[in-house]
Amino acid sequence: MESRGWQRKDLLGLEELSKKEIEIILENARSFKEISEREIKKVPTLRGKTVGLLFFEPSTRTKLSFELSAKRLSADTLSFSSASSSIVKGESLLDTIKNIEAMRVDLVVIRSSSSGAVFQIAQQVSMGVINAGDGCHEHPTQGLLDLFTIYQKKGRIEGLKVCIVGDIAHSRVARSDIYGLKKLNAEVVVCGPATLIPSQIEKLGVRVSYSLEEALKDADVLNILRIQKERGVDCQIPSWREYRQQFGITRERLKRARKDILIMHPGPINRGVEIDSEIADLSSSILEQVNNGLAVRMAIIYLLANR
Repeated sequence: MESRGWQRKDLLGLEELSKKEIEIILENARSFKEISEREIKKVPTLRGKTVGLLFFEPSTRTKLSFELSAKRLSADTLSFSSASSSIVKGESLLDTIKNIEAMRVDLVVIRSSSSGAVFQIAQQVSMGVINAGDGCHEHPTQGLLDLFTIYQKKGRIEGLKVCIVGDIAHSRVARSDIYGLKKLNAEVVVCGPATLIPSQIEKLGVRVSYSLEEALKDADVLNILRIQKERGVDCQIPSWREYRQQFGITRERLKRARKDILIMHPGPINRGVEIDSEIADLSSSILEQVNNGLAVRMAIIYLLANR
């Protein structure tokens, strides 16, 4: 593992990272991936450090992944649930964070439903802060594990055509993926219903397509985004059935794609909506993304704890 060249206290988003910083994370992730494949997966690297897990939105994969990553580095973890905290008594989020910092916690991993909240917190605490997803803004660790998965499967990122299809408007994953892919010189096409494509997204350097068949043409990677029902997306599409007909990933549709196309999905999956079950079950890379998430998050915790 190598932390030289890493100076940041926090990991808040891929928009602010340089190409070099992204490459440092991915290089360290490769080392931690090897550790994860050993019989004994734990290393004493961060013994004596404490990582706080503060999730203000529901999460399964991300929270468990961060907790396991910290424990594999021999760090202690402090798990926080807003439902059983003083926040329900009226305490502010910042006061809660300040109290956790007073316990000499070294790093905090925060997921919030409010875009920008993690950035504001990071400016007011001395401990390291990792953004585990803030509103519809960014999900940097998912973006990094997506980059890592593409590199592991394709051997490169530069020059690849990546198609991101689905609910682009509400997806923090899409934004992090776009920032990272463009900095590593990939071609990015976003595809979905017009109501789920943000206006002026082309300014991020991507191409917009409203035809999945056209977007899939010559694509090396297909990243399928979940339709976010909890954010009221059902009001922005005619019906789930019509969405599947136009943008769902089916066996028939994939017959017109490249034979070696890499199929990815950040999860959780709405089976039979954005992707058919048979495609999801045959795509080993979807679960490999989860495995790669451990390596990437171990790398990030290590870098921030050893800056």
